[in-house]
Amino acid sequence: MTARHLQALAQQHGTPLVLIDHDVLRGNYASFKKHLPKVQAYFAVKANAEPAIVRTFYQAGASFDVASLPEFMLVYENIKHLPAKAQQDFIWDKIIYANPTKPKATLQALDQYKPLVTYDNAEEIRKIKAWAPHAGVVLRLRVPNTGSQCELSSKFGCDPGEAVDLILAAFQTGLVVEGLSFHVGSQCTNFENFVQALNVAAAVMKEAKSRGHEIKILDIGGGFPAAYDKHVRPFSELARKINAEIDRLFAPDIQIIAEPGRFLVATAATSVASVIGKAMRDGKPCYFIDDSVYHTFSGIIFDHCQYHLKAFRRGPKRISAVFGQTCDGLDIISQSEELPDLAIDDLVYAENIGAYSNASATWFNGFPPAKVVHVNV
Repeated sequence: MTARHLQALAQQHGTPLVLIDHDVLRGNYASFKKHLPKVQAYFAVKANAEPAIVRTFYQAGASFDVASLPEFMLVYENIKHLPAKAQQDFIWDKIIYANPTKPKATLQALDQYKPLVTYDNAEEIRKIKAWAPHAGVVLRLRVPNTGSQCELSSKFGCDPGEAVDLILAAFQTGLVVEGLSFHVGSQCTNFENFVQALNVAAAVMKEAKSRGHEIKILDIGGGFPAAYDKHVRPFSELARKINAEIDRLFAPDIQIIAEPGRFLVATAATSVASVIGKAMRDGKPCYFIDDSVYHTFSGIIFDHCQYHLKAFRRGPKRISAVFGQTCDGLDIISQSEELPDLAIDDLVYAENIGAYSNASATWFNGFPPAKVVHVNV
């Protein structure tokens, strides 16, 4: 979106504002499919759970990774009446429930849909068998997360040495292990994580087959890095590595799925905020805006992500601080932004803020989250 377009939308809708461009969403999905043609993309809904995003990705051909019952129902309600634009061989009614630990009530509610769900321990096998016996199960493996922005392996995934025993245990209860999954960590810039994980999965599949159980699905998770800046290596480079390992390690008829979230939505959104206050502190210009780390900029806290602010006003730039609107000392958006001299009511904006931003916004201090506006739907 152009600067003029952003300013016009801010004038129309007010601030704070999050603008989501569906042309970018479709372009990101097309890029994923172009570079990983053998992989079915299951959009990780937690990255941005806007219903309009779900509908756009479904019509583009995507499936969905959900991690809660509300996410499951959000997807189900938004796609059940929509015709897909492209013919796809969807797996398990287009949804995988990829949270390895689930409340009993959630399993009970899901069972009527005969869902595909993940697990990573023996207790979860017993719960699934008792409360969702019609589910198909996918065993999540613990794999290296070195160099990823958000590490996941300390919380999720079984040790590879336990994997085959957990596969056999599930089959012994009467469940069917349909697949293996792993996750290399969010915003993974260490591409060797994928290589190692694929090799671990291949070894587990080989041992499981030798003990009488052939695995049909491989879920390679998420972690595909969004192009936040020029330092992020191209997705095409990662895709070449993944494709080469898939061709080398797995049978041609295996079903490969993935859970891209950040990669699909991060670059599709821009936030616009207004300057509501200014001061000089220790010789540095400080600006207060009508958004915060409890709202659109929540990724600073929860996602270890830094968003750079830009101004529409021109002029010489100085290193400046930017604070959020809440009455909390934690609410620091940046201590070092290059900004011109700004006035009250001037607009600032942040690009590439579509993942884990408005999705994790709160009502802290009584301030509502930013208004979300969809363009090019």
